[in-house]
Amino acid sequence: MPAVLPDFYKIQQDKTSVPEWAKYMTEGEFISYSVSYHAKTLLDLFDEYTYNSPDIGDMTYYLYDPIKHGGDPHKKYPVLMWLHGTSNALDGVNCIMCCGAEQYASEKYQQEMGGAYIIVPLANEKRLESGEIQGSWNKNYSPVLKGIYDKVITEHRENTGKKFVMGASSGGYMTWHLLEDHPGFFEGAMPISSGYIPDSDSLDMISKSGIHLLIAHGRYDELAGFDECVAPSLEKLESLDNCICFFPKWVYNGDGGIASVHYGIEMGQHCMINWVQSNLIFDNGSPADERLPKGVTGWIRSVCGSD
Repeated sequence: MPAVLPDFYKIQQDKTSVPEWAKYMTEGEFISYSVSYHAKTLLDLFDEYTYNSPDIGDMTYYLYDPIKHGGDPHKKYPVLMWLHGTSNALDGVNCIMCCGAEQYASEKYQQEMGGAYIIVPLANEKRLESGEIQGSWNKNYSPVLKGIYDKVITEHRENTGKKFVMGASSGGYMTWHLLEDHPGFFEGAMPISSGYIPDSDSLDMISKSGIHLLIAHGRYDELAGFDECVAPSLEKLESLDNCICFFPKWVYNGDGGIASVHYGIEMGQHCMINWVQSNLIFDNGSPADERLPKGVTGWIRSVCGSD
């Protein structure tokens, strides 16, 4: 059934709301209603393209090319595909920010990763009069997303290296399906706040491909409840090779406050992608997890063997 979500551009965020989960906060903890990075400042670094699929129709995707922006034309770079959540494609180019990709085009993050191509495909979404969103990610998109990936690699074959896919919310769902449908294709993946986890046999298949996984999900996620979505597979996920399970009690913003985002529905703890766009590093320079001392950019670099 299509999701029903508010039109976030027509309403304002309530920065005075007190979420239900606030009762679990302890002394010294505080609520943070805003990210500390500057959003929508790097969107013009991405070029817009169209990919035609007989099954899905024309799909828009955006590409950041590190060589175009000063990278060494004689080296190879990882390729990161970022998959947005439901309704984000309706925001057009702003989806680059919403899906978590924007800050990874910054000079700082590019230096930390050793450079990277960034692909942001947009699902063919539309909002019905009822508020329902049609055309969000589903398994029919899997071969199309693989086709976009192949197209970018072919067109930049001399400079493309290891392949990553990362996505939050329904983008996390789609990330897992790409791993299931194209075993051995990706070297790294980051499913975030996903309401879907593959079954045990599929997880074994994914793990045996040698892929590196960074799975992120908050314990108080409001839209994809941890107890329902992750806990049944927790032991299995934690047993996978080359897998970091980042399941913190709280999802924070860079300022160290517990994240709240309220647009008619509370979803701050579901918005792990905001923290990921802060590189899972607090503003004071400390990492969110000791296993990720240099954040997501450091993890990407280590998977590429250039740590």
